[in-house]
Amino acid sequence: MANDPKQEQEDLLIGSYYLDLWRSKSKLATIQKTTNSDHHHQQQQQEPVPTELDTVNSSGGFSIVLPDKLSVHYPGVSLHDYDVGAVQANCPAPVNRMVYYFEVFVKNAGVKGFIAIGFTPHGFNLHRQPGWEDNSFGYHGDDGLLYHGQGTGDTFGPTYSTGDTVGAGINYASNTLFFTKNGEVVGTTEKDLKDRLYPTVALHSQNEAVSVNFGKDPFVFDIKAYEATERAKQHSLIESISIQHTSSYGIVRSYLQHYGYEETLNAFDAASQTSVPPVSFHNHGSFDTYALNHRKILRKLIKDGKIDAAFAKLQEWYPQTVEDDTSAICFMLHCQKFIELVRGERLEEAVDYGRTQLKKFHSLKHCQDLVKDCGALLAYEDPKKSWVGYLLEEWQRENVADAVNAIILSTNPEVEDRWRCLHSYLERLLRQLSACCFEKRVLNGNEGEVFHLRRLLAKNPLNHIL
Repeated sequence: MANDPKQEQEDLLIGSYYLDLWRSKSKLATIQKTTNSDHHHQQQQQEPVPTELDTVNSSGGFSIVLPDKLSVHYPGVSLHDYDVGAVQANCPAPVNRMVYYFEVFVKNAGVKGFIAIGFTPHGFNLHRQPGWEDNSFGYHGDDGLLYHGQGTGDTFGPTYSTGDTVGAGINYASNTLFFTKNGEVVGTTEKDLKDRLYPTVALHSQNEAVSVNFGKDPFVFDIKAYEATERAKQHSLIESISIQHTSSYGIVRSYLQHYGYEETLNAFDAASQTSVPPVSFHNHGSFDTYALNHRKILRKLIKDGKIDAAFAKLQEWYPQTVEDDTSAICFMLHCQKFIELVRGERLEEAVDYGRTQLKKFHSLKHCQDLVKDCGALLAYEDPKKSWVGYLLEEWQRENVADAVNAIILSTNPEVEDRWRCLHSYLERLLRQLSACCFEKRVLNGNEGEVFHLRRLLAKNPLNHIL
């Protein structure tokens, strides 16, 4: 029986979804080829970090930056409050991370020890100490006070002088600034502004001299231990959230059901019964259990590259899914058959198959670019090393298997929303997690670590289960 118009439209959308996934992989492969390597492409995306002091914007000679661009000296005599020699870094502190930090070593506290370390915004008046102007922070050595946008400081930490190393950092996770002396945190303060901040040092009396370390040399303060502690705090907060013991089991189980991993599901259920206490499951409907054995068989056939056998099973069990030989599912299966012939170095058969089966898709706009990708495999002596080598990766087989899995789930007469066929509950939760982390970062002025779900999953043992 032919599908009704609504189901045909939904099947078209499901197929289009997996074609777009394929297309995104193709675009990524092209980018990697253009930039020569994935690593190089990632380097281009990294934001700049401070490496030296800014020698262009100056305080009019009150402070002199030495040729190494990391050392500062105050040679004159300070007569006025505006005789400050403040120097900013050559770029603002990076924001796509959890913590940013830099240090200053006091070579000479000079006559009065009016040295300050802190953060200031773009366009800051370099004749003023950090913390004396709006949107700036400064930890001052002569009195140990913290200044923030006013002429009077707040009790904060100890004074510092010749031979001391002081540091200043931004904790984007907690939205705070912290300052250190000789490797120990002396205090923190709320970061109550969203301006990009420049690491800044200021001198204000004769013979004061300091050197700045932006990370080229090891810090006195153990910044890696600090980051580890901050991450542990975050993890502890997450762990404190109460979740029913069976919730995670149920989510993983639904994932295995959704994608037809029947054998793994059976092993998972058996292992769950040995837990203390045993985990019991209740099926809420038959959506993810529908055609579980058939979907398992078809996934294995496709992952083994046995496309003819997969076609035969579909025609036997679900003939409506391959009734239209120009559908997205048929297109993906025909392409995968062509790819398997290339993989097996059966090039003459691949050429014949392309002429008889792929030719009809070349005139379809939504297939043209992907047909060209497949055909390009024949142009290379070693196609695995070419820009279309991604077609020979396991990911391509997985994408075809997932598409077939979704189409079979959509044939379930009890399913009300066929978009459920695309993603398991686990994937929906992960998508929600990604969206929430993105929104949180937007609300925080786009400051803090950029959330990468793949990087998170790579560190999670659950990833090996899935």
